[in-house]
This record gives sequence, C-alpha cells and structure tokens, in this order.
Amino acid sequence: MAAHLSEELRKKHKKRSFPVRKKDKVKILRGQFKGIMGEIEEVNLKKYKVYVKGAEIDRGEGRKIRYPISPSNLIILTLNLDDKRRKAALERSNSKEEKK
Repeated sequence: MAAHLSEELRKKHKKRSFPVRKKDKVKILRGQFKGIMGEIEEVNLKKYKVYVKGAEIDRGEGRKIRYPISPSNLIILTLNLDDKRRKAALERSNSKEEKK
C-alpha cells in the first residue's frame, strides 16, 4: 500500500511512490480533510485504509472517531526511517539508478 512522495523526497530518493508506514508525516490531498498535515497512526491492510492524526469526525456525544483515508489521496512529506529494512529499500533503489 503506497502513496506518492513529495517533490523533495522524489528528487532525494529518485522514487515516485513508497509504501506508507506508521509515523510517516503525510498531507491529505482529497476529501473533506483536504490540506490537513498529520502523522499516520494506523495502517489497515485488510480495508486498504490509513488513519491520520487530525482527520477525525466529531460524534454527537463528544467522542471523536478517526476517519479512514485511502493512501492514493495522500502525499508523503517525511519518511519514518527507524526500520533498517526500510532504509535498505531506499538505498537499494538509489544504487540501481546510479548503476544505469
């Protein structure tokens, strides 16, 4: 489940899109939450939805419910590079481009 990268990340990593992960910073491009920038709280692979901090619906009784968003409606602003395998995936793609 991937989303497009921002212009800076495209130039830096030479990739157009990358899989979304928890704690990535994203911007919502479509829908009622358009323009909201937040951190990914959860990725639901079964429903193919992402939950972003700040994209919540206010219920009548005062509770807030997170709103599911499709990853195609997001753009990744910063990547969470805590995982070694995720870093390696970016470096792998960069090294392939350099060989060409």
